[in-house]
Amino acid sequence: MGDGLAEQTYREVMTVDPPVASTPHEQATLRFVFGEVWTRPGLTRRERRWVTLACVAAADAPRPIEDHVYAALNSGDIDLTGLLEFVLHFAVYCGWPKASHVEGVIRQQWARIHTERGESTPPWPLLPTESLGNHDWEQRLERGEQEFRDVNWVGAPPRDTPYNHAGILNFVFGHVWQRPGLTRRDRRLITVACVGIDDAPLPIQSHVGSALKSRDLTLAEMRELVLQLAVYYGFAKAERLDQTATDAWDRITEEESV
Repeated sequence: MGDGLAEQTYREVMTVDPPVASTPHEQATLRFVFGEVWTRPGLTRRERRWVTLACVAAADAPRPIEDHVYAALNSGDIDLTGLLEFVLHFAVYCGWPKASHVEGVIRQQWARIHTERGESTPPWPLLPTESLGNHDWEQRLERGEQEFRDVNWVGAPPRDTPYNHAGILNFVFGHVWQRPGLTRRDRRLITVACVGIDDAPLPIQSHVGSALKSRDLTLAEMRELVLQLAVYYGFAKAERLDQTATDAWDRITEEESV
């Protein structure tokens, strides 16, 4: 793609003019990242934003976090509710301190956007306690076990550790994966990116495999996710994710052919 089209893609993605590309990094960013990767079919621009946001947030990269949060909101690709749901889901898979920083950036960029538009910054709405889900603990755990099975395509873990009981069954699958604001496909994209970043062997195999087995993501879409992650978190991390996807798909197709 020529630099003119790459610059236009940059404007559409980042919602600002591109900087003058005067270094090898800047040139590669414009020509490859925006000229080739962001323009690829297979994932929508909104879906590429989920992967990118997970990467820059996990990388603790202050300027890219600010730039991509701003672009996601300013473009209208992701609304405030969706972005805040991203923060909670990201917290589960990449850690609460990193998520806390991202949420602070969202507040800053939300105010910036409205200031640039000459508008008063609207307050964030308070959330009702009903949005926290079922308060019958046994029903909540049972529903968490079912959600775990539905998402991961394996049996739920036993309630024999605080991690499993309070964390996985009660909170992660008993609440977070069931929340509105993000689709299951959205959550798949965010989760696969996060576990790939974390170098967590079992979660990588589990979430890549279940995303493919469920057909929430096709193999082609998974490979687009891998490329997007490679750009924003590194090709070495992406290589492992890519191989896991290949191995998982081979296993799935073999099992389904029996």
